[in-house]
Amino acid sequence: MKYRNPVIPGFFPDPSICRAGDTYYLVCSSFQFFPGVPLFESRDLVNWTQIGHVLTRESQLPLQNANSVGGIYAPTIRYNEGRFYMVTTNVTNGGNFYVWTDDIHGEWSDPIYVEQGGIDPSLYFEDSKAYFMSNGTDEQGIARIYQCEIDIATGRKLTEAVPVWEGCGGRFLESPHLYKINGSYYLMASEGGTEYGHMVVYAKGDAVNGPFTSYAKNPVLTNRNLGGYQIQGCGHADLVQDPQGNWWMVHLGFRQIGNWVMHHITGREVYLVPVTFDADGWFTAGVNGTTRAEMETDRIPEDVVQHPVPDKYFTNTKIGVDWCFMGNPVQGDYAFENGKVLLRSNGTLLSDAGANPTFLGMRQQEMNLHISCTVRKSAQEAGITMYMTPEQHYEIAVRPTESGYEIIRRRQIGDLVVTDGNIPFPANCDAARLIVECSNYVYQFKAECGGKLYDLGSAQTKYLSTEVAGNFTGVMIGLYAQGEKCSEFAEFTNFICENLEK
Repeated sequence: MKYRNPVIPGFFPDPSICRAGDTYYLVCSSFQFFPGVPLFESRDLVNWTQIGHVLTRESQLPLQNANSVGGIYAPTIRYNEGRFYMVTTNVTNGGNFYVWTDDIHGEWSDPIYVEQGGIDPSLYFEDSKAYFMSNGTDEQGIARIYQCEIDIATGRKLTEAVPVWEGCGGRFLESPHLYKINGSYYLMASEGGTEYGHMVVYAKGDAVNGPFTSYAKNPVLTNRNLGGYQIQGCGHADLVQDPQGNWWMVHLGFRQIGNWVMHHITGREVYLVPVTFDADGWFTAGVNGTTRAEMETDRIPEDVVQHPVPDKYFTNTKIGVDWCFMGNPVQGDYAFENGKVLLRSNGTLLSDAGANPTFLGMRQQEMNLHISCTVRKSAQEAGITMYMTPEQHYEIAVRPTESGYEIIRRRQIGDLVVTDGNIPFPANCDAARLIVECSNYVYQFKAECGGKLYDLGSAQTKYLSTEVAGNFTGVMIGLYAQGEKCSEFAEFTNFICENLEK
């Protein structure tokens, strides 16, 4: 069958995968958003359903002062003796930790911390032993992968962390994962930075702690030399074996807004490629070591149909699954009832770094969308934001004025902030239909109010790209309320995010 990449579009970076029986489970980074660590399941590897998040309580996920490059970094999910483990790093509050559950659809434990530095931690289990790995540097500043044995019940280190591999010489050695396949140990990692030079590398050895011999043709996967190709930044990978014995690689990558336009707005996404072993035990991945938008394979039955991102409404989405908060939410400022969302300002702004404004967001998963929502006038500014960082975001909103209410558009790009539109509400109008039409290159802002359609102009998508913002996330479609702390709720109804690429 033929399938399309990415298999999970939108800001779902740093994928890690495991299999339990005939079902696959996958987790991703979440940075400053709450709940943390999106959790997906699949039966066929190309259709994924988000079943929730791993970190759903503030005791698991303190996000105080986490900005757009803080919070939760790359997780790893593993399944061992009937129990699931997820290990990750809260780079803002706490460092490396893991949680566990015996019910993948239920709650996870409180964090168990490991006193080991580095990021991108991973777990490997063998013979009732648990090994912890992360990246780091030695006293000479050389990047290495470090490994130690831990007590999985307490997180206590049973051995000192020792370097087991230096990688292949690329910058930013990260995302280590260890596997035992056909009697050999494989240590896979990424280098080059999670940018246009990203690449997957690996080494093979005869013992759990090496020594490891690098694959002679590393990198085993990269799109760094595919100029003029939309998919770039391929790296940070994990392996999984299907029930038929085939091996697969999931990895992150991103889609430029155009083949020759080096900006991406939907974040780092989840891609899938087949892995093939040769007679000497070395493996290759993808199409001649690259990832393509369309992949053809005989490993997935022909009757499997890959489904596009569905249209989204309040009625078919859930808070804490599709919708998330920025930072730890002030729960009393949110209410959800009868197909409506009610939000009220807590006194912080979208432009306040490290804050938790009243914000309810979902990932922008495709570039061509129609987004609209009806917003009733209230004592605060309330509307739709296309949000990347506190310094990069666009809004269309309803806000009070001295003489009544108006609809505005705001564009913030760094320290340049422009607010315009300023369309006054008719006296007999209580709500406005706010509209954002998304394409690869522009967001178009419109509003319906009092029986009239207003065009508030466009804003270029590239100024919300990672290349401009300098962060690691993707654009979030947000509903928000901001201004002075408010006792009144703003009402949002009839939300739709229509996928125009179906």
